[in-house]
Amino acid sequence: MPTVLRIGAWRVAVYPNDHRPAHVHVIGQGHEAVFTLNDPAGSVSIGENYGFPARDVIRIQGALEENLAVLLRAWEGIHGTR
Repeated sequence: MPTVLRIGAWRVAVYPNDHRPAHVHVIGQGHEAVFTLNDPAGSVSIGENYGFPARDVIRIQGALEENLAVLLRAWEGIHGTR
């Protein structure tokens, strides 16, 4: 699973054998969350959360939105078009 971004101690990964829609897994400190990447004009939404406190989810979501274009390019580089 390639790491495509780091947010502090958290790793943002795209699994090569994963499903659509475009999304990333954020992993760290014993927690994992899945965020859907909507599109460059849209936002990022949380799909699943396994242990991150709400304040961390908000921080992660903001960082993912700031890097949305990079994340979408990484997804497309691994999976092809969305």
